[in-house]
Amino acid sequence: MTVKKLEGEERFEAHKLFVYCFHQRVDNIENERQKQEAETQEDWGAFDDDGKLMARIINNHYYFHLDGQAVKTGGIGGVAAYPEYRETGAIREIFKALLLEAYKNGEVLSALFPFNHKFYRKFGYEVVPFRNEYKMHPNVLKDYHSLATEEKCEVRRWQEEDGVMDFLNVYEKFASGFNLSALRTEEMMKEHLKFEKEYIDRKFSYIFSRDGVPLAYLIFKDEFNPQAAVLKVEECAWTCRAGFNSILNFLARFSADYGSIVLPLPKGIDLLKIIHAPNAYEIEKHACQHFMVRVMNVLKLFEVIQKPADCDFTIKVEDELIEENNLTLRVLADKVEILASADTTADGIGLTNVSKPDIELDIRALSQLAIGCTSLDEASLRSDVTINGNEEMLRKVFIEKPIIITESF
Repeated sequence: MTVKKLEGEERFEAHKLFVYCFHQRVDNIENERQKQEAETQEDWGAFDDDGKLMARIINNHYYFHLDGQAVKTGGIGGVAAYPEYRETGAIREIFKALLLEAYKNGEVLSALFPFNHKFYRKFGYEVVPFRNEYKMHPNVLKDYHSLATEEKCEVRRWQEEDGVMDFLNVYEKFASGFNLSALRTEEMMKEHLKFEKEYIDRKFSYIFSRDGVPLAYLIFKDEFNPQAAVLKVEECAWTCRAGFNSILNFLARFSADYGSIVLPLPKGIDLLKIIHAPNAYEIEKHACQHFMVRVMNVLKLFEVIQKPADCDFTIKVEDELIEENNLTLRVLADKVEILASADTTADGIGLTNVSKPDIELDIRALSQLAIGCTSLDEASLRSDVTINGNEEMLRKVFIEKPIIITESF
């Protein structure tokens, strides 16, 4: 088996694999050849001894917010293997090569949308409950008419000739406060707004402003349902309470058009805690867990994440696939000291008065704790986490944080 990055004709072969495995139907796949061979994203493949493509993985490149800083993040996508090559280790071999290079290239995190959580845990990824979706009839939001009158915003439907800067300005103010949100370019923002044919795709975007200053936006699609159409919000963002209330007021206007609204909100904002509603029992809440994250560089991670001014604790991390992450560290507010690495032992190296590190854990558990999707109490129930002491400090470091996933890959 040979694992390498794909170029030219190999990219087209990988695209055919993608079409095969993801149940796509294409009239003339040869029409895609030139486009696929010119692609530039990081694409990996595994080949058998006869040179036939067995499997592929794409590593998309992003910068994600983490505790207010931008960190390099890989977005894993296009994971596929022909059925005859499954259970041969082809995907594992690609991951081993891809993760090592990503580590060397400075990635701090890696993320993916899993088809199966257990499958990707083998490669060090762990589940992130990143948002809740709320389903309700538009009438549930009718009380927001009076609230929006007090904090009135102008509403404008977006057209392609309008540009994207109003949306991007709101996004930047909103998303920067959430871990795992991506830093967006104008082109990325346009990808979220654009449609092929407005009244066939039935995708609509609105900007909410006051005195010419954009305060919020809403992007939604009209989904067919034989009983009653569904308004499915794809994305919304706001910079203040007036913007948030204006979104809900706007959604309430569709009581004659839709049987239900599906509204996703990021982890850290629970609609049931804050909503003005006649009867909150009319709102269904669904937790979304189809996202996983992996810490790629333990040392860089602890240099980035927020720490209290009196921070001082020791931690031992185990990583099956990235040997450089097998470390015992002392983490201080202003620096991180390596007490032991994969090719040393902790005995006599910095742990002079400590028999064991304060916390010992697997890379998967660290990934959840570091981004703030779980508390120390929850993590302590995992079989791959051992807390030996210094709990008061660990509780100050590993706290739950707001999280939002903004990109698909």
